[in-house]
Amino acid sequence: MKLIIVHSHFRPGGVRRIIELATPHLARTLRPRVDEVVLAAGEAPEAAWLKGFQTRLGRVPATCAIEPALGYLSEQRAHPRTVARRIHAHFQRLLADATPGNCIAWAHNLGLGRNLLLARELVRVCQGRSLPLVAHHHDWWFENRWVRWSEMRRAGFRSTAEVAGTIFSASPNVRHVAINQADARLLQRHFPQQAAWLPNLTEPGRPPSAARVRFARAWLRRQLGADAPVWLLPCRVLRRKNVAEALLLVRWLRPEAWLVTTAGVSSADEQDYADQLAKAAQRQRWPLRLGVLRGDDAGQPSVAECFAASEAVLLTSIQEGFGLPYLEAAAAQRPLLARVLPNIAPDLGRFGLHFPQSYDDVLVTTDLFNWNAECRRQARLHRAWRAALPRACQRLAEESVLLAASTPPPAVPFSRLTLAAQLEVLSQPPEISWRQCAPLNPCLRFWRERAASGRLRVTPWPRTADRWLSGRAYAKRFAEIVAAFPLPSPPHPSTGRRKEARIDSGVRSAERGVENESRLKSAASARNRAEAAQGDFIRERLQSPYLYPLLWNSEP
Repeated sequence: MKLIIVHSHFRPGGVRRIIELATPHLARTLRPRVDEVVLAAGEAPEAAWLKGFQTRLGRVPATCAIEPALGYLSEQRAHPRTVARRIHAHFQRLLADATPGNCIAWAHNLGLGRNLLLARELVRVCQGRSLPLVAHHHDWWFENRWVRWSEMRRAGFRSTAEVAGTIFSASPNVRHVAINQADARLLQRHFPQQAAWLPNLTEPGRPPSAARVRFARAWLRRQLGADAPVWLLPCRVLRRKNVAEALLLVRWLRPEAWLVTTAGVSSADEQDYADQLAKAAQRQRWPLRLGVLRGDDAGQPSVAECFAASEAVLLTSIQEGFGLPYLEAAAAQRPLLARVLPNIAPDLGRFGLHFPQSYDDVLVTTDLFNWNAECRRQARLHRAWRAALPRACQRLAEESVLLAASTPPPAVPFSRLTLAAQLEVLSQPPEISWRQCAPLNPCLRFWRERAASGRLRVTPWPRTADRWLSGRAYAKRFAEIVAAFPLPSPPHPSTGRRKEARIDSGVRSAERGVENESRLKSAASARNRAEAAQGDFIRERLQSPYLYPLLWNSEP
């Protein structure tokens, strides 16, 4: 059987990590047995990564089916109709010999909205051949990524209903998979026989050798130009990673340390955010290094080796679908300082994972930044952000936490500020901001003492986690998702002709009328379910707790 993995790219990130970890287990578990893995994307993956991926697969060959039209639409210049034709032709060629019994398509992040033409054409081709299509949802376009709406409109999707029908296909050959229970429950409400929860996998592996850890530490010293402790933020540079909060924690809790992100910018949309951070850090001489692991350099340490060489790991994201660093830090036995994310915390508890250095928010006093200027800035950004929403969504949009305050409160969550205000707070001498904010964050005082003495606590890997997070458990659940509802066999091209030869033309006409009516009712039901599912998601995501001005749009 052929396993076709579809994603716009295989750049560093959480999706690629899941693909590289899970695919070998799927190849061993799925039946019929997988005899080829195809990576379908808009660009070729890094050579070193592809080589490592093939090593993980063993004897199962991995090939690439690259078509630039599969990439992000924002990075393409061709007309949307041309892009759609290229995508359709690519999948027709790729799936020319595919049948329900010899092929599975595993598509990632179709709901992100970066290339809705890809989602539409893939669903169409798979539906026409009754091929099982696993739509693996990691992130959503309506989850503080509203800039995607204008892109989708330019691609020809004129209403949120059209978008919903494309992302949330109710075709019987499609399985919708969510990586957290909260999203899975909502999907199952509308697609009870087509939606499932599939938590990401992580397995504690053999730790890097002492020699490789020494190499990683020496390499990091050369990159930083300093012999200092490293606090690692394992991520790409994205606004939702809330990098400034991680830097604030480092400056407060471990002033001698450097904050290092593993990856750099992988999307042009985030370049302005990264540039502002980097320029401020250079001007203020903050201990920050963005994207220490870049490109296809075989002479740099692996991510696992960077984990082992770091004193602590941070996760300060304000939005995650799963939060893989939670698991990676526990698996690597490194201390983790992490925000509690409401959509993820229940799942982590179910796995048996508990993090002693976790917090809800970092509070800062409002006299550390210009409150009036920040309110004006947020009001301006909110107006522009709200006006850019789909018209039907604008009335649902609530105000941010700060805009809802009638007078300046004594303190606010650092994560609820714009980047400009966050940089204002960071520009204050850390001993002054710490003195003002420590009483507001009592847990930080305790962690600061532990960090200074090397006693930050590690989360032990629980025995119960394996039945949820092991590769074997992941592959078993994936196989159950595919096999749970038998797929219809594609019609034989001659079947209809033989049948028509035996039936009177009047009877044939009546049958067609009934079939057409049934199809119309089925299509209407599918559209309604898709719109209802997306509507439920959107209403939730436009409530005040989900709104972060940091994510609204680029700041000047």
